Amino acid sequence: MRLWVCIALLSVVLCVSADRPRIVDKIVGAGKFVRDAAGGARDMLRAYQDMREANYKGADKYFHARGNYDAARRGPGGAWAARVISDAREGWQSRVSGRGAEDTRQDQEANRWGRSGGDPNRYRPKGLPSKY
Repeated sequence: MRLWVCIALLSVVLCVSADRPRIVDKIVGAGKFVRDAAGGARDMLRAYQDMREANYKGADKYFHARGNYDAARRGPGGAWAARVISDAREGWQSRVSGRGAEDTRQDQEANRWGRSGGDPNRYRPKGLPSKY
């Protein structure tokens, strides 16, 4: 009886430590990408809500950079979500709001800075409450 228990335990240990088939790794990777993308979208939403709450003149670029930075830190899925959301928002804003090409260019620069891992505080205006 003990021999069978030992064989069963050894089999379990060997199966758990064995390499997974590639398809399983791809499925797990796809799931991680989707989780990262969803988390990145939440990061972007949180930055937008903070920007609206702060209502602080000159803080727009900081919140752009911070949202992209937080999202991209999650991984490729987060960086993808940040890029898609940023591009869609800037595309819509440039057509509808009339703020102009220069404002869009500066926003996109802050977006890229944050996504590439640059410190969002580069765009932080003096006097913005430390809560943000």
